Amino acid sequence: MTTEEKIIKNKLGLLRLAEELGNVSQACRIMGYSRDSFYRFRELYAEHGSEGLREISRQKPNPKNRVAPEVEEAVVKFATDYPAHGQKRVCNELKKRGIFVSPGGVRSIWLRHNLEKAKEQREAVGEIETAHPGYLGAQDTYYVGTIKGIGRIYQQTFIDTYSKVAFAKLYTSKTALTAADLLNDRVIPWFEQQEVPVLRILTDRGTEYCGSLQHHEYQLYLAIEGIDHTKTKARSPQTNGICERLHRTVQDEFY
Repeated sequence: MTTEEKIIKNKLGLLRLAEELGNVSQACRIMGYSRDSFYRFRELYAEHGSEGLREISRQKPNPKNRVAPEVEEAVVKFATDYPAHGQKRVCNELKKRGIFVSPGGVRSIWLRHNLEKAKEQREAVGEIETAHPGYLGAQDTYYVGTIKGIGRIYQQTFIDTYSKVAFAKLYTSKTALTAADLLNDRVIPWFEQQEVPVLRILTDRGTEYCGSLQHHEYQLYLAIEGIDHTKTKARSPQTNGICERLHRTVQDEFY
């Protein structure tokens, strides 16, 4: 598949995801496109099919679409002052100051200044910065063992890296759905009761946490809840050490 064909496939994926979710904004956030781009793609696809997307994929970026220098400067400064804030929260906080930029625009500025990559690299190798409850949660899967007549037992674990409040739930499978279920059933409802938003979650690169954005239940759940996702460095499971320590305690005290 050529690069151009991959680009066209990605744009088709955006149109299909929006239809599947029934929400254009969520689909654009997941796929990294603006709403304006979505409506352009949809109109071109309706009129010309995939060939219409081929034409737009050849267009060069329009420099007029870039934000004003003062807005870009404000986003960069905010990222330095509040490194754990996700793009949606940055957008909302800047709006309170009279600075208007979309979540997608925030992410584009991060990418231009290598801010998103630097932040994720620090967390990925275990350099966790945490400032308040909900700032950063860590989630991991723990293999408990096998019970005759039931089969393998897995524990989904979540711990708030600031308060050390932890949640755990047992499952008979290790899937994206069970990973999302812990958040939906236990974690998010509890934090909502405390009126504390969960901003970011750190996981390893297991298949229950990583996969195709269009079809992966865990990835979709994070996107719907507006939670940013950081993954640990490949082949370095010890980098999610906060969960590993809790698992040792659970093993000794309960299992």
